Amino acid sequence: MKVGIIIETNEPEKAWNGLRFGNAALKRGHEVKTFLMSAGVEIESIVHEKYNARKQLDDFVRNGGITLACGTCMKSRNQEESDVCPISTMNDCVEMVEWADKVITF
Repeated sequence: MKVGIIIETNEPEKAWNGLRFGNAALKRGHEVKTFLMSAGVEIESIVHEKYNARKQLDDFVRNGGITLACGTCMKSRNQEESDVCPISTMNDCVEMVEWADKVITF
């Protein structure tokens, strides 16, 4: 199955769970893409002792997951793209939704 995940929060536990879900789906053989928008584009800078979203993000990419990040949301937060979070557009989000068999949001 093709799974699209939209993460639009910088709340540590929710972001962590969204990526854990993505990692679990990848381990079961599904194709997974994640689109970060709104506060979700801050995912690389989330620091929390218990909910390590950054580790989940690194595992997600290492496991073959694809991550896209809303360029408008990043620019409004004065963020630059990274290898893990390349700048993408709303059209990329639409394409991910069209590509996916299922879409889940966090």
